[in-house]
Amino acid sequence: MENQQRVKDLAEKHGKENLVVILGGAEAEASGLACETVTNGDPTFAGPLAGVQLGLACYHILEPEIKEEIDPDVYDEQVSMMEMVLDVDEIADEVSTYRGKYSEFA
Repeated sequence: MENQQRVKDLAEKHGKENLVVILGGAEAEASGLACETVTNGDPTFAGPLAGVQLGLACYHILEPEIKEEIDPDVYDEQVSMMEMVLDVDEIADEVSTYRGKYSEFA
């Protein structure tokens, strides 16, 4: 709930068009839920983003669009191990589905 409030506050302060949410969840379903929350609103209606459609750009750290933006040495040191143990395609598909449906700024 705290993260939802932070995202909402940042969107109000800096403008939704100036934010990109980078997810790092290890499971496709959880990552999809997080993406849905920052794009279309909290589907559980439990947090500060309940009914709030921010439409933010949202990606997972493992998606190629984000990987390309990170220094390769930093990515190798901090993230590459995740690529070996997680289902990258499933996670990317889940996040891109919600981004495609609800993001105004992707």
